[in-house]
Amino acid sequence: MTQKQALEILKTGANVFLSGEPGSGKTYTVNQYVSYLRSRKVEVAITASTGIAATHIGGMTIHSWSGIGIKRNLDKYELDRIASNERIAKRIRSSKALIIDEVSMLGPRTLSMVDMVCREVKQSDQAFGGLQVLLVGDFFQLPPVVRRGESEFQKTLIEEATARFAYDAPCWLTTGFITCYLTEQYRQDDRNFLSILSAIRHNAYNDTHHSHIEKRRVTSENAPDDIPRLFSHNEEVERVNDQELAKISEKERIFEMTSQGASSLVATLKKGCLSPEVLRLKVGAKVMFTKNNPQAGFVNGTLGEVRELNSFGSPVIRTRNNRSIIVEPMAWTVEEGGSVRARITQVPLRLAWAITVHKSQGMSLDEAVMDLTDVFEFGQGYVALSRVRRLSGLYLLGWNKQTFQVHPEVLEKDIEFRKGSKVAREAFEKISPDELAQMHKNFIRAVGGRLTDKKQKTKYEI
Repeated sequence: MTQKQALEILKTGANVFLSGEPGSGKTYTVNQYVSYLRSRKVEVAITASTGIAATHIGGMTIHSWSGIGIKRNLDKYELDRIASNERIAKRIRSSKALIIDEVSMLGPRTLSMVDMVCREVKQSDQAFGGLQVLLVGDFFQLPPVVRRGESEFQKTLIEEATARFAYDAPCWLTTGFITCYLTEQYRQDDRNFLSILSAIRHNAYNDTHHSHIEKRRVTSENAPDDIPRLFSHNEEVERVNDQELAKISEKERIFEMTSQGASSLVATLKKGCLSPEVLRLKVGAKVMFTKNNPQAGFVNGTLGEVRELNSFGSPVIRTRNNRSIIVEPMAWTVEEGGSVRARITQVPLRLAWAITVHKSQGMSLDEAVMDLTDVFEFGQGYVALSRVRRLSGLYLLGWNKQTFQVHPEVLEKDIEFRKGSKVAREAFEKISPDELAQMHKNFIRAVGGRLTDKKQKTKYEI
């Protein structure tokens, strides 16, 4: 399915599970839909399963938005307490659409709790209280963290078998999600590399694919030293970055993050922000941009080097394509009801000699050195490999067997998702343009939005 087809379905008000391979443009499609709703004065709640994902899309975690916080269970008393919270109730009542990004990292019990809270606040028996729900993600990527003892729970309002993925939640079925599986590819343009990633995704990885991977093996001594290194553990990342910065004899300049707003939301923004609270830079330091600003010449993942720390206090970065960019502080915000609830401001950079696989999710890199010998989770290796655009940009220090494996349960479920997307695409293709346009208007009218005949030019890409 194309981005345009997915958007046409979303505009009807349908509940949608938006999926696709890394680089297929899921985030871009979401941003287009958010712009569409906001231009018609329809309140949309933008959330994600993790703080990092939330900062990428300018929203808050679903845990914070729904008021469930870190709860693993929900009884009648807790449900009443959350629904009675004026601020939580107001944000849920005012919302007409709910977006949850990186749903692959959301457990089924969490999704069930969000459903219950929405129904309680909205006083509706409909799934999620009648909100249009858009779930976004790829279950081949990082799965939910399973905490020890999570399967042993007391009697709560949620009665379900122990399961790991969001699609196992009973509310997934009752919500009636239409699957929109994006099939275009905007990140990778290397046919051999695409075949390797596709083989991993379909459990068809073989000796032919591995022979290409073997050619990308390097030692630590001959690996490029001017591109980021991906590791599976944070300790190694911090060690490498601190070690490399210390090697530079230039004077250090410190950039401190500032913040405004509710302390709990500020804490969430800080946790999810890829730029550190205290950023230490020196001329010669390898850096990575942590925010999108195409007009200025960078996106999240753009690599460069500090060439100057000018007299105005701004770092000057020379990117890999020899573009010189003066980097000014930028803001990460949480918005609600059209106003900013919390804001953090920092220079959108981080040291880039090394980064964790987890924090790289959502990035597009031209090149990377990867040490995947300690991969410990299904999908972790796949996420790392799919960050780079082509095979020539991949340098592997090592790997283990699990690097090229995805979760066997997800393999079966993915077939179902693809079939569902095909059925949805064929069904909507039979609807005439006039009828579809009327369906779009009916939804906007039903949620109290503002109808407009002003046509927006939309380019379908990442």
